[in-house]
Amino acid sequence: MQRITSVRFFLASSVLLSTAMWSACNQSNSDAAQVSAAANREIPITTKSDDAKREYLAGRDLSERLLAQESFAHFQKAAELDPDFATDELALATNAPTTKEFFEHLNKAITLADKATEGEKWQILAAQAGANGDTTKQKEYLDKLVAAYPNDERAQANIGNYYFGQQDLTQTIEHYKKATEIAPNYSPSYNILGYAYKQQGDYSDAEQAFKKYVELIPNDPNPYDSYGELLLKMGRYDESMVQYKKALSINSHFPSSHFGIAGDLMYEGKYADAQAEMQKIVDEALNPGEKRLAYFGMSVVASDNGKFDKAEQAMDKEYAIAQQTNDFISMAADLQAKGNIFAAMPNYAAAKQQFDRSFLMIQSSSASNEIKENSRLLHEFNLAAIAMEQKDFAAAKTHIDEYRKGAEAKKNSVQITLGHELAGRLALGQKDYDTALTELAQANQQDPRNLLRVSQAYAGKGDSTKAQQWLQQAADFNPLPALNYAFIHMKAKKMLAMEKKA
Repeated sequence: MQRITSVRFFLASSVLLSTAMWSACNQSNSDAAQVSAAANREIPITTKSDDAKREYLAGRDLSERLLAQESFAHFQKAAELDPDFATDELALATNAPTTKEFFEHLNKAITLADKATEGEKWQILAAQAGANGDTTKQKEYLDKLVAAYPNDERAQANIGNYYFGQQDLTQTIEHYKKATEIAPNYSPSYNILGYAYKQQGDYSDAEQAFKKYVELIPNDPNPYDSYGELLLKMGRYDESMVQYKKALSINSHFPSSHFGIAGDLMYEGKYADAQAEMQKIVDEALNPGEKRLAYFGMSVVASDNGKFDKAEQAMDKEYAIAQQTNDFISMAADLQAKGNIFAAMPNYAAAKQQFDRSFLMIQSSSASNEIKENSRLLHEFNLAAIAMEQKDFAAAKTHIDEYRKGAEAKKNSVQITLGHELAGRLALGQKDYDTALTELAQANQQDPRNLLRVSQAYAGKGDSTKAQQWLQQAADFNPLPALNYAFIHMKAKKMLAMEKKA
């Protein structure tokens, strides 16, 4: 499992959450903390309570080992001991089980930021900027953090996380390698290094990173979970399940390992077994976020199996959990997912209805103006996608132009990348294969649907060799259960089988 928050954001395509890392010094008051930071070259912590600091450090240790549920209680205790503990509120946000709680704690951290040191404040403001999709401002704060604390492994990890979110894997690896040089036994570095190498297709170095991760904390579940995910990606399903089961033998309540096993079973075509594995997460769930994860997984498994009615039902259950606490951002996320499921059926009228509901829910909410603008752009993206599927290329171009104008104004690299995807899809639909290839080369290469689209463009140009190469990549993409792959997985497999017979 990667270092991520427990929250599945509805604006995952445009809102980037900085997964903040934390560090400590021995002083409690702000002035002393600044002196200590200069001496120790670490990002300080500001709290008026030594007991709060101890709770925080205990929570931080668990959080960095990807034990968010266990860490949360320590962070809550620290907040009780010191209600003005800004960095702790950031920790509560990044380990929150629901989107609603994430924003509640982030907003409190922002109000307390002026009571903390500059290093802590930069982390909080970077998280705020990331949540608002302002990646330019997010990077500015993280650059300040690294410049001030270049020899703090957590500062290097923080900026490394940013680059990982931007899919700049070269910079990700550079900063995490720096973190390993500063602190060779800082285990989170090897986890993200493994994921970065995996995304580069460098499975050998990824395996070595995950093995080092196991070596450093052999009695924790997550190293085995991460290694299991690499093996899943490589199509070594039986070996992957062995690693996931090792994780569960250490901590029987580790939902991501059940999720990973379900992925292995799904790719083996054992859909009933995969659904049963997701049900185990529901049965053992300790918070609403874990239940939502399970129902999302059930929706993916059903979609991969072509059972879109079952996928819709699972998504309705996920939505109902968020509805109980009026978690409107999670509710909007679920409506987005339902819209995509309807589009895959295809039922474009129903898809548009869900996208409209999601958009209006955010626009009428108390969300920030930045999030509302991200929601507006996402709606333009969805409307463009529907128009293209219906061969209304004129309407699609209007929506694409509006989307790209907004993305470029925000200078959000992820949104700009999605703009290239839209342009590539439009060119592909209009059989302008050269333009399609140029645009899709700048689209998200971690979305297997784009790999399939590149294959289709090469096929349109009559280059069957490259078409089959890209089709193979799409067919064997093998991520953890994800809707974007479920929608094309079996289609790509069937197309590949037909190509090999021809």
